[in-house]
Amino acid sequence: MNDTVTQSDSPLGKPSSYSDRYDASLLFPMPRAEKRSELGLTGTLPFFGMDIWNAYEVSWLNQRGKPQVAIASLLVPADTPSMVESKSMKLYLNSLNQTRIDSHEAFLALLQNDLSTAFGAEIQIKLLLSKDFGKSLMGEFDGLLLDRLDIAVDRYEPDPALLRAASDQAPIEETLVSHLLRSNCPVTNQPDWASVQIRYSGPAIDQEGLLKYLIGFRQHQEFHEHCVERVFRYSTSMPTEQADGECPLHATRRHRHQPVAREFSAIRHAGQPAPRAAVSTCSITPDRHTCNVVKPIAIARREV
Repeated sequence: MNDTVTQSDSPLGKPSSYSDRYDASLLFPMPRAEKRSELGLTGTLPFFGMDIWNAYEVSWLNQRGKPQVAIASLLVPADTPSMVESKSMKLYLNSLNQTRIDSHEAFLALLQNDLSTAFGAEIQIKLLLSKDFGKSLMGEFDGLLLDRLDIAVDRYEPDPALLRAASDQAPIEETLVSHLLRSNCPVTNQPDWASVQIRYSGPAIDQEGLLKYLIGFRQHQEFHEHCVERVFRYSTSMPTEQADGECPLHATRRHRHQPVAREFSAIRHAGQPAPRAAVSTCSITPDRHTCNVVKPIAIARREV
């Protein structure tokens, strides 16, 4: 794996040749700690969760040279030391296209070893084989759509001062959804589009302020792993008595500047996790996925 971890050394924004020889060193880890320190997230994290990658262009050869295809789902705990830069992930997966491997189980074991090493901790990987593509599910976020609000917007950087909660009203439980989150890659400045779901209990969040805050990411340069933690950090520290209980945040990333080869979700929940074996299950489709994240008490459902 690469020892250097600065964004300028990553393959993003640079011409790249696609190797047809398996090469795990193409994976480019990036530490999470630097961006988290900007948000005051040091020591024990106030959340737990998963980053979920769906890779749709996964292929290798069997021992007779016949191509095999599958959809890979990567479930990466949010407490892994590193993320993996997305272009390097695609370069790595493409390097396997001409590699002869005994079975899909052997292919899965190879991915498991390489990617766990890159992320710095063990991750979960699932393969959906082509014979099972027809069993996949589709869905959408559940929750009250913030985008219905007719608002005027003149700020396109995230401003936490827009976030307010009504401490003089009875606590509520609600789920809010927006499809208007857009941020920009900090290396290439290309847009990353997302939907976000916020589920919380506590004083009612001012919906217009929250929608303006989310739209404010429109000219913000940050990876979505960091964006969702920024939303979490400031939505759980509003100037009032704030969320009592669960406040899970979800974002899914869809690249529209290239053919869809992968999809990404970052999921964060307040508090500490249940035993990891009980944390998450996921089923994948070519353009959508459904993920159930199990908490110690409640079940929060994320559908994209």
